[in-house]
Amino acid sequence: MATRRALHFVFKVGDRPQTVKFYRDVLGMKILRHEEFDEGCKATCNGPYDGKWSKTMVGYGPEDHHFVIELTYNYGVGDYRLGNDFLGLALQSSQAVHNAREQGWPLTEVKSGVFETMAPGGYKIHLENKKQPETDPVQKVTLGVSDLKRALNYWSDLIGMKVYNKDKEKQRVVLGFADDQCKLELQDIGEAVDHGTAFGRIAFSCPKEELPGIEALMKQQNQKILTPLVSLDTPGKATVQVVILADPDGHEICFVGDEAFRELSQVDPNGSQLLDSAMAADKSDEWFAQHKMQKASA
Repeated sequence: MATRRALHFVFKVGDRPQTVKFYRDVLGMKILRHEEFDEGCKATCNGPYDGKWSKTMVGYGPEDHHFVIELTYNYGVGDYRLGNDFLGLALQSSQAVHNAREQGWPLTEVKSGVFETMAPGGYKIHLENKKQPETDPVQKVTLGVSDLKRALNYWSDLIGMKVYNKDKEKQRVVLGFADDQCKLELQDIGEAVDHGTAFGRIAFSCPKEELPGIEALMKQQNQKILTPLVSLDTPGKATVQVVILADPDGHEICFVGDEAFRELSQVDPNGSQLLDSAMAADKSDEWFAQHKMQKASA
């Protein structure tokens, strides 16, 4: 499975200005591209919503060789209920720790040299206080599972990930497609997985010709397919093919054809400006800023 790549994780966000401030100013990520849509995605990229929404990709470098974050904003949706499905994103960046301290962003040292903070919306971020590597600082995504053995069978045997580490005592396993890619950690939480209303999605790429085989395998194994193989258009950009799956705990998984996605995911030098313009024009963003000020002064 050396041809498969870990691409990004999707967070649904309510307070867009504060969220952007966190990823841009605290974590030090760049705005890689920003897109606005007038109606919901036919592959439910923005969740079960039909209205206007936006997608902002943020990360430390191009998605060709970095794992990035997709910030999905549904206009008019102020917040989402978190579940126990997403357990954390781990980064190595002493600069991010410095930024958080300088800007008064709450940090908790959970073990020596590792700090936990929280992105707007309640998403946990773990920061290792070491020099940011020249390669990708994003180390792993941790997801909760209800049955580690069942989850491991799915992600290893069906998805094709290699097992990098297994800790029987702590009931967790680390998997990935390659040594130099962001890893996926599965943590047994000993109970049913609740996705709340903020359920995320993890995305991978593979050669386009592998997509029908992935879909066929999941059908053969009686696994859930949320969106059968479909083509998604982005105006003025490449059309990509995707198939959306769900693992036994309901974690959403997107596989996208690599060739077209590399074209679609090129960094837009105007991304930051487009995002700032969209936020300036959005009255709900303005409301969030005022509401935050009112809460702070109460």
